[in-house]
Amino acid sequence: MCVKHSQGALEPLPPFTSLILDPPNYGGVNATLVNTVLGPVEARRLGITLVSESLMYVLPGAQYAYDIKIDRAEVFERLAAKLSAFKAAGGGTIVDATGMFQGRDLRMYESLSRDTGVHIVASTGQGPESMLGGYFLTPQTNPPTPWPASKFAELFGKEVNEGMVVPRRERRAPAGMVVTAVTQSGMTPTDDNLVRGAARAGSTYGVPVFIRSGADALAEMQLAIDEVLEPDRLIMGGMDRRDAVVKGWPMAVARAGVRLSIDHIGSNDPLYLSDVERVSLISKLIEEGYADRILLSANATGVAFGEPGNDIPYSDVLTKFAPMLQAAGVSQAHIAQMLITNTARLLSVNGEVK
Repeated sequence: MCVKHSQGALEPLPPFTSLILDPPNYGGVNATLVNTVLGPVEARRLGITLVSESLMYVLPGAQYAYDIKIDRAEVFERLAAKLSAFKAAGGGTIVDATGMFQGRDLRMYESLSRDTGVHIVASTGQGPESMLGGYFLTPQTNPPTPWPASKFAELFGKEVNEGMVVPRRERRAPAGMVVTAVTQSGMTPTDDNLVRGAARAGSTYGVPVFIRSGADALAEMQLAIDEVLEPDRLIMGGMDRRDAVVKGWPMAVARAGVRLSIDHIGSNDPLYLSDVERVSLISKLIEEGYADRILLSANATGVAFGEPGNDIPYSDVLTKFAPMLQAAGVSQAHIAQMLITNTARLLSVNGEVK
């Protein structure tokens, strides 16, 4: 079976998404555009999309370590193989949600997208505070004080409006998402400004904002919304953490009209649900009428330097987890909605990028 686009082209889908999606079921995004590393792409062309993955992750400073060698040609081959496997499984788009200063290589991503046929959406943003260099604490003051939200908003906004910087002053394609993270032991003043800055940049330039949740996802969510960010342009990550489920965050986030990211699919980390428990959580969310809020990802790392990555194939979400959903009674329509329609609507630029 295939998805039929309004222009009549047919694109194959794997068995678990054999549902025929008519153009009207695409959520009104057929004419909207998404920022990819190769330029704007129609949202309906994205296909199956994972919104919280990492292509190349470099722990800040690891590139200078004497015992670490980053062979770009080898990295390219490893990433190309993983992206090709994702494409073969029916995948269409990977969102690299690592943000700035953690290994983002835009020229490589452009070549990977051309060679594999997988759309790549790169992101701007940074956080939490522990991952920032001293430059962002304005050490000229005594004691050091964090950058204000307005400066973070300007930094992130320029990467959407003018293109992402690589390596210094050259700019490439515009970012398709703003990402930040909150310290899990509790929000710091810098984390607060990062969230506010990300929300302002997203609201101004029409791209979604992804927050990796800290100690209080609901307060962090509200902080972003208070910056005039529309709830459906916000994604709260880590909603399959065990503490998140115990505290009732997934349902509360969904009720607030915010999107929630089930983004550690396949992980054996005891801090997160098992896949069986994830299926149960997703089923409950769908029963409550929140299928349009759910996004799925593995938080997989293609190649990592400086610390171990999450070496789960991107394709596992499609080849292993989606069949588990189907076996549990989740309809093909809902699976397609979570992996195709929700992501297309989310990533559509909500406003003109000047």
